[in-house]
Amino acid sequence: MTGLDSQGLSAHGIEVRAGGELIVDGVDCTVAPGTLAALIGPNGAGKSTLLRALSGVELPQAGTVRFGDDDLLGMPRRQRARLAAFVEQDAATELALTARAVVALGRVPHQSLWEAEDAASRSIVDDALAAVGMSAFAARDITTLSGGERQRVLLAKAIAQQASLLLLDEPTNHLDIRAQLSTIALLRELTGQGVTVLAALHDLGLAAAWCDSVIVVAQGRVVAAGPTAQTLTPELIREVYGVDASLLADPVSGRPVIAFRPL
Repeated sequence: MTGLDSQGLSAHGIEVRAGGELIVDGVDCTVAPGTLAALIGPNGAGKSTLLRALSGVELPQAGTVRFGDDDLLGMPRRQRARLAAFVEQDAATELALTARAVVALGRVPHQSLWEAEDAASRSIVDDALAAVGMSAFAARDITTLSGGERQRVLLAKAIAQQASLLLLDEPTNHLDIRAQLSTIALLRELTGQGVTVLAALHDLGLAAAWCDSVIVVAQGRVVAAGPTAQTLTPELIREVYGVDASLLADPVSGRPVIAFRPL
């Protein structure tokens, strides 16, 4: 996935209601072109709902979402899928598909209805599986895989989609430490190729160490946003999460490390 023209994400006035309750309340947010942004906030803050609205999986009751000059919510689904890929948290399937067949579904927006997989698409699918470390599982039925393995397969599907925008809901969920680091490093690599990435993350340590910017939500609203180092402060963490925090520097990498303490 090289040679992409980086574009940024811009959303304004996003509102989502469910059962009469306002879940996402007038959210404005941006992600700069070719960067990795973390969407963070406590459980129930509305992160997953916001990502679904930004991706067009669930259309919001109000608001606009643009990717560069393109109106993501106003375009046909197939066209949108060529620009943006969304990976849900804990997406489950009962279909008896191999991991490779699931990843190959990422090529559907680029093919005609009855077009067979060509050599170029096969190569893209194989490369996507390799990128997430799942080549050895290509022939496995996805329903037999662990939660972390399924998560990596779904990320590979999004990579095979070759979208310029990735919207990811907890992409490190269920992963062990090594796989978490490999995944976040892969996302950084993709931004270096021009992909714009917004990922919901529970792990503030990963957000602090790896992300260019953060969007902080609480009770369906954005309470802070900006460059990670300037935005993710002990004061903000105390206000949003109700814990004390100290930001330290890793003695080897120099990346930020967060230590938490109860109030």
